[in-house]
Amino acid sequence: MVSFESYTLANGLRVILHLDNTTPIVAVNLLYQVGSRNENPNRTGFAHLFEHLMFGGSKNIPKYDKVLQAVGGENNAFTSNDVTNYYISLPVQNLETALWLESDRMNELAFSENALQIQRNVVIEEFKQSYLNQPYGDLMLLLRPLAYKVHPYQWNTIGKDIKHIEEANLNEVKDFFYKFYRPNKAILSVAGNLDIDKTKMWIDKWFGSIPSGSYNTPILPQEPPQNERRFLEVKRNVPYNYLVMAFHSCKRKDKDFYTNDLLSDILSNGESSRFRENLINKKRIFSSISAYITGNFDNGLFVIGGVPSENITLQHAEEAIWEELNNLKTNLVSDKELE
Repeated sequence: MVSFESYTLANGLRVILHLDNTTPIVAVNLLYQVGSRNENPNRTGFAHLFEHLMFGGSKNIPKYDKVLQAVGGENNAFTSNDVTNYYISLPVQNLETALWLESDRMNELAFSENALQIQRNVVIEEFKQSYLNQPYGDLMLLLRPLAYKVHPYQWNTIGKDIKHIEEANLNEVKDFFYKFYRPNKAILSVAGNLDIDKTKMWIDKWFGSIPSGSYNTPILPQEPPQNERRFLEVKRNVPYNYLVMAFHSCKRKDKDFYTNDLLSDILSNGESSRFRENLINKKRIFSSISAYITGNFDNGLFVIGGVPSENITLQHAEEAIWEELNNLKTNLVSDKELE
């Protein structure tokens, strides 16, 4: 069990401190409660755009990475449908530098047309390279709007249309920042061989004066039950056929989340998983296949996808998956397999 201390600053910033005296490294994690779910349907991809903009310099620190590397630090970030997360690891004696860097980004970015254009171009190229110009790259761009009709999970974090980023202007970007990148929409975690009292003092020093935001995130429309099969066939210039099946699943905080997570592991995690043993090794119906859950804050997806073997039709491949699912549904998983 991990022991930690948590408290909240007057401006709404939630803080979590964990003492670990076994390491000389400290980890600083700043999670913002903003993801693609919070975007305007006509301006998608903004949360992911900000993942890039946040490294483009802040009001008082024009070169974030240069300062961090000078004190032995490393950093990265990721964007999901639900959150955007920034993290740093560095020697514990340089902790205050990390807090200073993160507080200056939260306070105000170095907004400029030039900085926006640079990061806009980076995201556009990422969109093209990862989603449009490689085989199967657009799978989730096609699957999400098929699975979701009203919830904003219907688009990927990269956005649903490249034009939304191409046409983004500085005023829209600033508005998005001051809505979501506020202390009352963030959680700061610090873990390592900390001097707890000194760490609290530094957090108050650097974050305490940042004003909280007044924007109230609207309640999102929940996806209604799906009562019919939805099917989409897409023809692309790709080397092999690819079959994807998605099922509506539960929220990350639901008790069934762990059951679904285990089910995806039983089906496809490891050399002894059922898909690998039955559909790849024994029957040779698939050359590759996997199952995973999206693990979203609202109801997510249980996704199965794979490449059928040569001369195996998509219909035959789908029937084989249903056979495995029905077997899992009607026969108990043994204790040995579960272990």
